[in-house]
Amino acid sequence: MQMLIDLAKKALSENRNLPFSVYRSIKEQHMLNVPVIKPLLIVVLSGSKELGFEGELVCPPGSFVFLSNKPTIAMRNIPRNSEYFALLIEFEYSDFECIEHRSSETNTYFQGVLEPTLEYTLKQFIEWSELAPPQLWHIRRKEILQVMRSLGFEQVRSIMKPPTLSHKIYTIIASDLTNDLDAGVISSMLAMSESTLRRKLSAEGDRFQDIKDRAKLGYGLHLVQTSTNSIGRIAALCGYSSQSRFTDKFKRLFNVTPTELRKTRMNGSGE
Repeated sequence: MQMLIDLAKKALSENRNLPFSVYRSIKEQHMLNVPVIKPLLIVVLSGSKELGFEGELVCPPGSFVFLSNKPTIAMRNIPRNSEYFALLIEFEYSDFECIEHRSSETNTYFQGVLEPTLEYTLKQFIEWSELAPPQLWHIRRKEILQVMRSLGFEQVRSIMKPPTLSHKIYTIIASDLTNDLDAGVISSMLAMSESTLRRKLSAEGDRFQDIKDRAKLGYGLHLVQTSTNSIGRIAALCGYSSQSRFTDKFKRLFNVTPTELRKTRMNGSGE
């Protein structure tokens, strides 16, 4: 595991665009309503993670959890001895085309132990991603899925839900957060009327403004966890002209302010 930690730190130090993220903290983090829009593999390398499913799901060091594209979930990151350190890899819907006979049922999650073969595959993924252009990253993501299935994790066949209208709207908004797209513009992009869009979202149990907030604040959460940008700069990158409005919405959704969360990070400074 230390090998993966060292490789990830090295890749991050080179300030490249990478196909994975690292979340780390020296103090406990507790966040509610964390959006998971794409299937997400979280590999816990130091500390432990707790997820708020029915009862608490605990992921100790040397384990992983694979989350489906489920709207939101509560997360707790707990340092042990030194720090919490986790590797996160998001998957695209098209990545799962390599899995034969994909199941029609969907698992909310599955978890397992970081076996040597999977650990070596992740090592190659990190090393290769430093050299390969983004348009080739999907090759290694597919390899990870195939390796997991070869290790007996058949649940990988049913971890991806077909994208809903909510997912499609989220993707459009997240692609350009600084452009304040309204429901009318997005409904036109999706070739439907605004009333039809809102009606279909209601049938999915969702609302346009809630999707918009999740897209903006989810990206804000990611930046607070992974960057050294000031909170004001993060607010602007998420499409907020007011830092205080960003902070208020962030607190309302995640039950923690950006500054409080920033203070939990390794070498993080509050603001």
